[in-house]
Amino acid sequence: MSSDFETYEQDFGTLTAEITSRIVKIPKLAGVCSDGNDPEDEKKNMVVSVEKQLEEARELLEQMDLEVREIPVQSRGMHSTRLKSYKQELEKLEKDFKRSRIAYSDEVRDELLGDDGNSSESQRAHLLDNAEKLERSSRRLEAGYQIAVETEQVGQEILENLHHDREKIQRSRDRLRETDANLGKSSRILTGMLRRIIQNRILMFILGVIILFTVVLAIYFSVRGL
Repeated sequence: MSSDFETYEQDFGTLTAEITSRIVKIPKLAGVCSDGNDPEDEKKNMVVSVEKQLEEARELLEQMDLEVREIPVQSRGMHSTRLKSYKQELEKLEKDFKRSRIAYSDEVRDELLGDDGNSSESQRAHLLDNAEKLERSSRRLEAGYQIAVETEQVGQEILENLHHDREKIQRSRDRLRETDANLGKSSRILTGMLRRIIQNRILMFILGVIILFTVVLAIYFSVRGL
């Protein structure tokens, strides 16, 4: 599990480095490209490429999240901390990408409107404000998701503990049943032994009475014969 997590970490690091490099380039693309292509097309392609890479980064974080859940509880803390830092890094990249895309959109609009584009400062401020609001909402959603994940982990640990306790109780119950069966068997053996002892004593008593009666009769007839 740990090796898979480290593999995802390496992929995430490589991917975020590429995203950072492209985000920086988006607002700076201008003029004619060296290959003769339209710079606006190159900007659009760059934006689409970054969006795809951000989606790949999210998927990598989801895979790392799944790997962390499979790690034993005693070793999970370090990996959870690293995963949290990666999520924060991705949030920052998404925020930088939004700002870069807004700057790119403003640049395209200014090119289309010419001097009239200077009047869009208020609109740009409004867009940036909306972007900040969206970012705060995203952070709140992420925090809620993290709380849900932690709650799920705690619930899973509780269920595991309850399962272990149930197994212990079941084993104790089986031992009690076995002990009760052994006690019942011992009780039957003791009862049988006691019954045989009583029977033997009754037989000895009857035999003694018979012997005593025989002796008395013998003495009686011997005396009477004299």
